[in-house]
Amino acid sequence: MTTPTRRTPEETGRLGDRIYQSHIRPLVEADHHGQFVAIDVDSGSYAIADTALAASDSLRERHPDADTWCLRVGYGVLRHFGGRSLRNPE
Repeated sequence: MTTPTRRTPEETGRLGDRIYQSHIRPLVEADHHGQFVAIDVDSGSYAIADTALAASDSLRERHPDADTWCLRVGYGVLRHFGGRSLRNPE
């Protein structure tokens, strides 16, 4: 097994966001709002769960060397601090 070339976190984020917006979001937005999506930016595979850790673990069971990016369905960020809602406007 070859070791994949790792990207910077910024590059992984850009790729993950692009894959989510173009391929995954239309499939998950209606039925999985608030859940977490872990995306393998190399293969485009993804897993959905109630926590980011559970989604990542599920994805890594199928793709142990995944370069993973996590998102929360329906939100612009994975987590936030403060009192303002960061839900994406519809």
